[in-house]
Amino acid sequence: MSTILERLTKIIVEQLGVDEESVVPSASFAYDLNADSSDLAELITAIEEEFSTPKRKVQIPDEDTERITVVQDLIDYLGDFVLED
Repeated sequence: MSTILERLTKIIVEQLGVDEESVVPSASFAYDLNADSSDLAELITAIEEEFSTPKRKVQIPDEDTERITVVQDLIDYLGDFVLED
């Protein structure tokens, strides 16, 4: 089974068009991955779809999205509140 980071990396590469090597836990969505608010909204939607299951729908509220600034924030969010890695 893939880890959260592996699954997120795939989505981030597809959604933002960045190199896989640039998707590291410390990467800032705004500064390192050049994502604007529209990109982030689409990314969050893709992540919600990827991590949802028939038994559990993942939804990341806007107030939580605002606190997610680097890849590690997203890993922690999904690991702490939604999934077990």
